Amino acid sequence: MSYIYNLSLCLGVFPSLWKTSCVVQVPKMPHAKETAHFRPVTLASHLMKTMKSLILAHLRISETSRRHFQRVSIITSLMVLTIVLVILSYSSEDVSDSDSTILQVDVRNYQIQLKSLGRTFPHVDRFPKCVINTSAEQVKDFHSFPPISKDILYYHHCRHFPMILDIPNKCGGAYGSSDIFLLLVIKSPAVNYDRREVLRKTWAEERLSNGVWIRRIFISGTMGTGYEKERLNKLLQLEQRKYNDILQWDFKDTFSNLTLKQILFLEWFEKNCPNTQFLFNGDDDVFANTDNMVVYLQHFKRNGGRRHLFAGNVMPYMDPIRHPQSRYFVPEELYRPNIYPDYCSGGGYLLSGYTALIIYNMSHSIPLIPIDDAYMGMCLAEAGLRPEHHIGVRPFGLNVKGKNVDELNPCFYKEMLVVHSMLSGNMYTMWHRIQDPDLKCAPSNPKM
Repeated sequence: MSYIYNLSLCLGVFPSLWKTSCVVQVPKMPHAKETAHFRPVTLASHLMKTMKSLILAHLRISETSRRHFQRVSIITSLMVLTIVLVILSYSSEDVSDSDSTILQVDVRNYQIQLKSLGRTFPHVDRFPKCVINTSAEQVKDFHSFPPISKDILYYHHCRHFPMILDIPNKCGGAYGSSDIFLLLVIKSPAVNYDRREVLRKTWAEERLSNGVWIRRIFISGTMGTGYEKERLNKLLQLEQRKYNDILQWDFKDTFSNLTLKQILFLEWFEKNCPNTQFLFNGDDDVFANTDNMVVYLQHFKRNGGRRHLFAGNVMPYMDPIRHPQSRYFVPEELYRPNIYPDYCSGGGYLLSGYTALIIYNMSHSIPLIPIDDAYMGMCLAEAGLRPEHHIGVRPFGLNVKGKNVDELNPCFYKEMLVVHSMLSGNMYTMWHRIQDPDLKCAPSNPKM
């Protein structure tokens, strides 16, 4: 029984058979005959009552463990509750008929949305562990490549990694996700704590904007080794408990793994948020005017009549970098054409939920390359779709011209969608300045 309870909590799953109750009629008076003479009483199974007690005990432990009971183990509670179950089972008249059926329940076949109650439960790894592809060493001049380029070839086939932090209830379930108008998906390595804190207080704040919901997710891998890795994982765990906004997988969070991070997110998105209307995908050092995004997307929804959207700063006719010493290196073994399909710069772009699912579907047949924005364009091209350019997305800054001009004048940013990049302190100030109702912007601003 301990195994079943542990697995149920681990997977966020509650067997339907345990939720079945029997309603019986209890007479209110002697010789009852009429319907009004009976009282309906619901008899729930001991298994359900035990699980309820377990969850309540789990909540109490979570509330007090930080101060008084840090060494209390949930396994101990399970053992006590199991003993209680056995005692109750002997006192039940029908337990002999139901035990064998209940014990055979496969909890993986039942799906419900259970919040993690402030804790992160481990995940059952459905995929084999990623192993090195030693045949990559046959590539010409392989042994002269830098380590990061070698790793690209060694592990580019690996697409599945176990989750460390999950928020399956973030979108309100697969069906409830349609209530989210704009989901902010922000690529953020564990070490960038200060950036995440500023974003939560500025443009990535979860809120109603122009009558629709904006939600936020940071996506991350792991960094460092040994004690450093443990500390950074603990940092994300603490943030998760407080904000419920982090997805983390157990892979190295490096530039060359950005594409992997995107595909892992899209896999999660398909399962947990498939009906979300729109997404913003960007870096944690961009300034994003999410209120302007909402207005733009509402206009698109009202007037476009299209389901496909992938908008940003379009990069046409870009060729792959073949130099192994470059961080943008893509060997011919992964991508042979001499030009990429049109794509949007990865600093930040908007897409519809419909397009996000198409990209994930196309990715199954397209080998991963380490350039995540180019890879998105490859998936779009495979589906016969194209990105579109938006003048309000500036991945290379605003390039303000003129002498003695304040490059951080809020009037330059008030009408933008995305500007890359900005320091955390400037971002905090800029967000509040463009929100100022008394901000006056002259029609003849310096040219950009």
